[in-house]
Amino acid sequence: MAAPSTPDDSERIVDSLVGLHSVKGTHYAQYRVVAQRLSRVIGAMDRISRALVQTAEGPETLVLSVVQAVRDHLDAQWVVFALCDGELGRTGPRHLMMAGDGTIYAFEGVSAARMPAHLPDVVLNRLNDVLRNQLRGLRGPIVDDNHLHVPLELDGRVVGALSAWTAQDEPVDATDLVVLRILARQAAVALLNAALLEESRHQLARAEAAYEQVTRQAADLAARNRDLELTQRQLSAAMRQRVVSEERERIARELHDSVTQSVLSAGIQIEVARGDEPDDSEAGRRLKLAGQLTKDAVEQLRSVIYALNQAPTDDGTGLGEILEGLCSMHMPADLQTEVRVVGHVRDVPDDVQHSILRIAGEALFNTAVHAHATTARLVLTYGDDDIGLTVDDDGRGDPAHLRRVMRAASYGDLAGRHRGLANIAARVEGHAGQFRIRRSRLGGVRIAVDIPAPDAGEARHD
Repeated sequence: MAAPSTPDDSERIVDSLVGLHSVKGTHYAQYRVVAQRLSRVIGAMDRISRALVQTAEGPETLVLSVVQAVRDHLDAQWVVFALCDGELGRTGPRHLMMAGDGTIYAFEGVSAARMPAHLPDVVLNRLNDVLRNQLRGLRGPIVDDNHLHVPLELDGRVVGALSAWTAQDEPVDATDLVVLRILARQAAVALLNAALLEESRHQLARAEAAYEQVTRQAADLAARNRDLELTQRQLSAAMRQRVVSEERERIARELHDSVTQSVLSAGIQIEVARGDEPDDSEAGRRLKLAGQLTKDAVEQLRSVIYALNQAPTDDGTGLGEILEGLCSMHMPADLQTEVRVVGHVRDVPDDVQHSILRIAGEALFNTAVHAHATTARLVLTYGDDDIGLTVDDDGRGDPAHLRRVMRAASYGDLAGRHRGLANIAARVEGHAGQFRIRRSRLGGVRIAVDIPAPDAGEARHD
């Protein structure tokens, strides 16, 4: 076992561990001073870091943290932060003061501050010089025994200042100046970032408000569009109803002015003839029966005219249903009719619907009066960009003869006859469409028209 060490050996071992190689008393004093400064610097760096992380909390919180860090580091009696007029215009607060007891003062722009009442002249003068951008000798750092001043610089220009005053027994040194300059430089950048962040938040809020407004406007436009579509459908239904009503009135007038008058005239002639024949004779009995039949025919015609003059209610039916109604009005009882609809049913412009119904009415009237047909077939075809109508019958009509009659009617009145085909041709021409008269597969005549018809609304059903 090794011999125990002497006291001198023990002292040398302790000295090697603590790093002290001299027994001079002055070295301990210097060590204590260096340790104190190091502790202050470390504390200052901690305060700087805690102050600068407040950037995300907004400019006011950041400035409060910076001023608090200066006061804690220097144990200052007064600290002044101020921005020069015209610099960093998008941020605030523009100034802030803190007393040694932690009280915050500001003339405006700080919610947590008090209105200054009695400020030291040196503090008030420094605040006014910086705010008014009257820096003169304040563009560089100032170090006195109890006073520190550093400018806030950004992109090579002075945008403000940070000043502090300590008590007489609390002198400042070069280390404090370094700490304050670091804090001032970082605070200027952080303040700009905070201002940009605040501006970004405002822009985001404005963008969200604008988006909400656009969303509301889009919803309003969609509602108005639905209202317009509904109005369009209602107008189309009213137009179709008007066409049907006009057609009913036209047929009623023709029945009243021609057919009824002819039947009445026939009845009068029969009654005259009955006067010349005894009632018990064969001729008298037949004339009496003929007279009764004419009376019944007149009553039936009056009933039909009355029914035609009673306008049907608007039930929102489409073109196909209206065409079926036209067939029931025009066709005699012994004529079979059929209506087919091909393609995607949709709303088409009102003028096109009006023309289609008028063309169908003219064609059906011609079939009922002139064709001597037993069958009539209507096919309504919805194309992508047009709408077609064909009217076929199995009557005795000759397509070539009808084409000649149509051309002749287009040049002259022909005493008011054969105007139906000319009217159809005129309506189709007004829409830049096509009109054809062909032989029908049913054996009679085919009237075929194609009219350009862009969509006037959404497709409803197949």
